[in-house]
Amino acid sequence: MNSISERTTAAPAHLGWRLITATYDLFPLLALWFFATLAALALTGGALDVHRLGHKLLVQALVLAVTAAYFIVSWMRGGQTVGMKPWRLRVVGADGGAIDLKRALLRFAVALVSLVALGLGFLWCLVDRERRAWHDIAAGTLLVRLEKNP
Repeated sequence: MNSISERTTAAPAHLGWRLITATYDLFPLLALWFFATLAALALTGGALDVHRLGHKLLVQALVLAVTAAYFIVSWMRGGQTVGMKPWRLRVVGADGGAIDLKRALLRFAVALVSLVALGLGFLWCLVDRERRAWHDIAAGTLLVRLEKNP
């Protein structure tokens, strides 16, 4: 989304679109979480016991790492996750361009805070006039819905 004409054909995405894409993104994330758990199993020599604190923390760290990688890489490479593509949603910087690693990391970190706060950060897009969630405001990004190409 680098051209000005593309910027004018995009509108801020509302909460409903965010929820739909989150549902779609759950499927590739489930696969990644499965492989993260397999990696934890391999790292523990097949003796993974999630009732042991060290093993539980290992699984959680790997799941968080693959989740972060999924979102950060997707946002930096085209601005879209798998779930965002069919709904024509894209994460862009305030200038309408791609976001860099720093913004993507900040966006992901604040999105985690939003989840911990019982989703309040996501619900914020209901009151923000540009439909930005906390992570959009913090990272200087915007989630937009692109118009269909003729």
